[in-house]
Amino acid sequence: MILQKSTNTFVRFALALSLIGTVGLFAQLMSLSKGSAMSLQQRGRVRAAELTGGRGWLNTDKPLSLAALRGKIVLLDFWTYGCINCIHIIPDLKKLEAKYGNQLVVIGVHSAKFDNEKETDNIRRIILRYEIEHPVVNDADFKIWQAYGVRAWPTRVLIDPAGYVFGQVSGEGNYEGFDRIIGQLAEDFRKRGELNEQPLQLALERAKTADLPLAFPGKVLADAKGERLFIADSNHNRIVVTKLDGTLLDTIGTGDAGASDGSFEKATFYRPQGMSLDGDALYLADTENHLIRRIDLRTRTVSTVAGTGEQSRARDEAGPARSIALNSPWDLQLIGRTIFIAMAGPHQVGQLDLDKEQVSTFAGSGHEARTDGPRSEAAFAQPSGLASDGKTLFVADSESNIIRAIDLAPEGHVRTLAGGDLFKFGDREGRGDEARFQHPLGVVFTDGKLLIADTYNHKIKQLDPQTGVVKTFTGTGKPGQADGEKAAFYEPGGLSVANGKLFIADTNNHAIRTVDLRTKQATTLMIRGLRAPEESARLAPTEESAAPNAEEIKLPTQRLRASSDGTLIVDVALPEGYHLNESAPQRFKASVTNGVDRLKLNKDEPTVARSSKDLRLPLRLPVRALAPGQAELRVQLTLFYCREDNTGTCQIKTLVWRAPVEVTAGETAPREIRAQGQIKL
Repeated sequence: MILQKSTNTFVRFALALSLIGTVGLFAQLMSLSKGSAMSLQQRGRVRAAELTGGRGWLNTDKPLSLAALRGKIVLLDFWTYGCINCIHIIPDLKKLEAKYGNQLVVIGVHSAKFDNEKETDNIRRIILRYEIEHPVVNDADFKIWQAYGVRAWPTRVLIDPAGYVFGQVSGEGNYEGFDRIIGQLAEDFRKRGELNEQPLQLALERAKTADLPLAFPGKVLADAKGERLFIADSNHNRIVVTKLDGTLLDTIGTGDAGASDGSFEKATFYRPQGMSLDGDALYLADTENHLIRRIDLRTRTVSTVAGTGEQSRARDEAGPARSIALNSPWDLQLIGRTIFIAMAGPHQVGQLDLDKEQVSTFAGSGHEARTDGPRSEAAFAQPSGLASDGKTLFVADSESNIIRAIDLAPEGHVRTLAGGDLFKFGDREGRGDEARFQHPLGVVFTDGKLLIADTYNHKIKQLDPQTGVVKTFTGTGKPGQADGEKAAFYEPGGLSVANGKLFIADTNNHAIRTVDLRTKQATTLMIRGLRAPEESARLAPTEESAAPNAEEIKLPTQRLRASSDGTLIVDVALPEGYHLNESAPQRFKASVTNGVDRLKLNKDEPTVARSSKDLRLPLRLPVRALAPGQAELRVQLTLFYCREDNTGTCQIKTLVWRAPVEVTAGETAPREIRAQGQIKL
């Protein structure tokens, strides 16, 4: 079995469809270019293997089976979340899901490359980060991968409504081919009465979490001279500007995903990452827009300086910056009048000449490998972080788990300073090739040393570029969020240094952390007054998330005095160190489900509902007891709650109380109904 990543982006299909006796649909797909092609079972149909052996399922409340999905077209997406080519597949999957919502079921089969990617909770966070809304199974043991004979990431397998494998393809692209095939399959099986077009009910992970002031910040840039900090608030599609002490100065961008230029209040970005500062000009890698943006901090305007807005399907293109397509620019480094670009998509390092407004390839053949040598012959694997000492460009080469150095001289070479290779990773100190990283995304040069965001090891490591010696600088190696001498991080992605402090974009903790370079004391930067964008879709209550992450509590019979006004008191104890998210709409609903002639809410109503950012606990609602007899009360409360420091993941919890009520004429009967609960971590 060969484990590899497939980077082919040129596969297109020609489709011929015909009906052959009782066999049904027959298809022949042909690749029109070099690379992978759809492999077909042309000698006889093959039954699709069941989806067994996974360690857990996400975006669904139960494991799915192909037997239960009979009548649906099923598309299996084999991926691993550190793979940029796999990430490039997600928009195509979303388009197919939107177009064939009732006919197609996309299932992500996450067969992890890295040890860190095998953890179901880490996969859950990447689902939230990339807003994936189809079921995902954690195939950490490669059971489903092996059952389908998969050999590369990404690979997609198409299964027809009868439960037979229709075809398989590896690599990026192919949307048009899948669109045509799925459309024809749906039409054919609908005519035969064998297409299930009932919507599939899901339990989305996003319904269990709420928004935070920062959402998966990817990179950070500290400006010592201007005493400013620039934060790529990646999943809020904006840039946050603070003082170095966390005092909020500005936000740039509406928060909506887009590529609009204009004022700070109207500009839009799409999951921005790395930044570089040139006076009053902040340059930004607008990653999922495949653009380089220029933010004028003086005039408060945003403009596009490089890229077309389309993902590049070519290598080594050069020319006017606005006419050349880019491919997932992840980080920037300004040296003189040149901005170097970590181009994660094509596994190359690009360059933007600011004076000539020209884009070209600086280093990398475009092959995905660890290959040193002349810049044009060297190979990288998803370069994601850049730093420099003025003479050398240092690269965090994430998928090959190494740190590279590029000599900036005209005939400069690429060399590996430390680390392993595409499938040689881990967490080990040492010299040169003895050291091990796990998907490092960030690097910064300070005091003659390199500090490295060893992302999947949840550590910051230090590398001496002269000796190649690597040692841990801070971090326990386990995901977490702890300050002090024994700091814990969760997939840190970006680093910057100013005034003796290391600033860290602690991505999965939704936080900016600082570490004193002398004492190594870690703290969490408090950004007071920062809120999530107002129009964030994650805060909007939808019908499917009306009762997310629900827990039902059955109360003992509540006695209530007849012919009297009383009070319903609802209270919930939050976990220690947590508070209600003041940016989120807490939701409350109470209903008399039985005995409406004996019990009323709010004096004369059977149901009361409220959604408010100002909701406070305990809640008090008037109730009116009428004639003696039995009644039943249902109370539902959805709370958005966060850590006191507004970092980490905000949670959503719904508590549903069912309370039998006995309305009694007894004069000693209570006039209160109490619904109490406790949320535990």
